[in-house]
Amino acid sequence: MKPLRPNRARRPGPPEAVSRIARFVLAGGVGFVADAAALWLLLAVTPLGPFIARVLSIGFALCITWQINRHLTFSPSSRGVAQEGARYGGVGIATSIVNYLAYCAILFALPAMPPLAALAIASLVAMALSFLGYSRLVFDR
Repeated sequence: MKPLRPNRARRPGPPEAVSRIARFVLAGGVGFVADAAALWLLLAVTPLGPFIARVLSIGFALCITWQINRHLTFSPSSRGVAQEGARYGGVGIATSIVNYLAYCAILFALPAMPPLAALAIASLVAMALSFLGYSRLVFDR
């Protein structure tokens, strides 16, 4: 049997991969709730408008999902916490931009589509990219 190369993470088998995806979806659900709660709270108790409050709530949700994904979904990487966090934030910002652009593109291409349906489709696209980005670029899985 050929040994694994050093510093090379083992690829999960099908049951482990499905379990990891399920944990990732759970982390995303918790992140969504954290994002929505932070946005609601910022709008309710501060003079911030919806655009600045949204930036802060996204940042809060990214911190929450990073810790859940770090400890539950993927396990900590071999990098330091600061470098791992910066990579996680970079992937999170990039996929948030993709999410927003996909949402806009769907609504421009299909103006009759309900915005919440466009949000759901765009979120699925972003979720797939997030999983790939986090697993490959942040946690080396």
